[in-house]
Amino acid sequence: MRLAAVHTYPVKGCHRLDHDGARVEPWGLAGDRRWMVIDADGVGVTQREAAELVTLRATPRDGGLTLRAPDGPDLDVPEPATVEPVLVRVFRSRLPVPALPAGPAADDWLGALLGRPVRLVWLGRPTRHIKPGERDHDTGDQVSFADSYPLLLASAASLDALNDWLAEAGEPPVPVARFRPNLVVAGAPAWAEDDWAGRRLRVGSAVFRAAGPCDRCLVTTTDQETGVRGKEPLRTLARHRNVGQKLLFGLHMVPEAPGRLTVGDPVTVEG
Repeated sequence: MRLAAVHTYPVKGCHRLDHDGARVEPWGLAGDRRWMVIDADGVGVTQREAAELVTLRATPRDGGLTLRAPDGPDLDVPEPATVEPVLVRVFRSRLPVPALPAGPAADDWLGALLGRPVRLVWLGRPTRHIKPGERDHDTGDQVSFADSYPLLLASAASLDALNDWLAEAGEPPVPVARFRPNLVVAGAPAWAEDDWAGRRLRVGSAVFRAAGPCDRCLVTTTDQETGVRGKEPLRTLARHRNVGQKLLFGLHMVPEAPGRLTVGDPVTVEG
């Protein structure tokens, strides 16, 4: 079993970045989901309500990031340093966490892209936004602006199995990008990851704890290049991967030992 792909999402909900390797930090891959777009109430804006986020390309640079979109100029955004933090929520039901506003230039740029008033904020220090006891393998403060856990792993063989079910239903295949993973592994049997929950995985010099399967949402029906929505793969997951009213694909991961990983590294399941 080997690591086949590595992805990050610098701004929560934005288009993915593909990497040959990445540094693993206590709260996930370096640069992953440390920025977030928020609405007027300080709640995160995601692809669930703003599919236009798929057109946002965000590229980290020293001291900030560059924003790009199809029909407009690029914008360089520095990491905020001397501004007062504001309290934001990843979801309305989550704990508030302090984040630093990026400023009016970024807000106006993103507002034009999304067609609504929004703000961009930066998570200078990862902070708990999930109440204690709500998740297996509690991440504590070790989480960015990710929905639930620091990383998501997907299996290439499980995707192949899902696409076989889609073909049987007369539907086109979906790419792994629909599931927005951080790590993609190849060489494991389809759905082998179902048995990894609670176990350690070693990838490169990093060690992770598998926290359990991921319950999928509307975002998986969104074409990650165009923003166009359909009904798949949720409809097919509902037929084949419905466990306790959760439609499962992918595996949540929590870093236990920071390190570095590279595409091609062996992936070992331990314990």
